[in-house]
Amino acid sequence: MEELKLKNQICFPIYALSREITQLYSKHLGELDVTYPQYLVLLVLWEHATQTVNQIGEKLFLDSGTLTPLLKRMEAKELLTRTRSTADERVVEINLTEKGMNLKHTAACIPSQIFDEVGITSEEVDMLRAFTNKLFAYNTKK
Repeated sequence: MEELKLKNQICFPIYALSREITQLYSKHLGELDVTYPQYLVLLVLWEHATQTVNQIGEKLFLDSGTLTPLLKRMEAKELLTRTRSTADERVVEINLTEKGMNLKHTAACIPSQIFDEVGITSEEVDMLRAFTNKLFAYNTKK
């Protein structure tokens, strides 16, 4: 049964590539003293400013049980603040600190450094992004 051979699967190379990309980013993120999941949170906050825990979770497809300890560690690093909403105390609002905002300038070169390391052109990045977004959109429709 050829379809059940590992080499014929689409899931495995995507899974393995995801791990490799995370490792590539982690090398660069070490200089910022943030982990890859923390970097993803920073990307959301750099783009959207104040967010609730639930809003961040929706954007990153993470549940609050995973996100809350991550946000607590980031708060301990003074990258963000967590504040209960005055309108609804069940809601926790997340804001970047000045330190967290300042990391944006340092992190701005990381994607292009990674593309250079891998030897991938911006056109190839666009094609890869379009393909993965197409697959991802299919999966999130369910």
